Amino acid sequence: MDLYDVIHRRRDVRAQFTGAPVPPEALDRVLAAAHAAPSVGYSQPWDFILVRDPELRRRFHEHVSTEREVFATTLDGEAAERFARIKIDGVLESSLAVVVTYDPARGGPAVLGRHAIADTGLYSACLAIQNLWLAATAEGLGVGWVSFYREQWLANLLDIPAGIRPVAWLCLGPVTHFEQVPDLARHGWRKKRPLTDAVHTDRWGAA
Repeated sequence: MDLYDVIHRRRDVRAQFTGAPVPPEALDRVLAAAHAAPSVGYSQPWDFILVRDPELRRRFHEHVSTEREVFATTLDGEAAERFARIKIDGVLESSLAVVVTYDPARGGPAVLGRHAIADTGLYSACLAIQNLWLAATAEGLGVGWVSFYREQWLANLLDIPAGIRPVAWLCLGPVTHFEQVPDLARHGWRKKRPLTDAVHTDRWGAA
């Protein structure tokens, strides 16, 4: 696929996972693409935990379900009704999970380019996630980013060392199809913001 096709075809997948195995060669290419992401000071502060164990995934899914209920209590009226119809994860249906972590000590103590903006290390991990997501889409694989969890809870579940942050639980696997319209738009949660509303010239608010 053309790069622009991949960018616009990419979706946050929740309901379309088939559960079929991910070909090892495809998984290697996807992880290699993630590992090729740019990083501040060439620190490469990410790690990738492949989660296949059904029991770990079951426990994580229970935690996600609890956090979904916590969020639901903050909603009322139409928002509550819309949220009730939205599937928020494919933890049990996907083939495996890739948990991406961020190590702020990687490349230290002096990380070139991070002295003024500490979050550039975290941004680097997010770039690895984006690379992984686009590569997976090019392979015909779906990715779903699950964010309904508490970081320390997940760190405890996967024995992640102190100081290293779990940035994303990514559900990964073959899918039946990619939706033409993103889930949250289809369910009326949010509308797409026009590009023209996001572009400023020289100063904020100047067209």
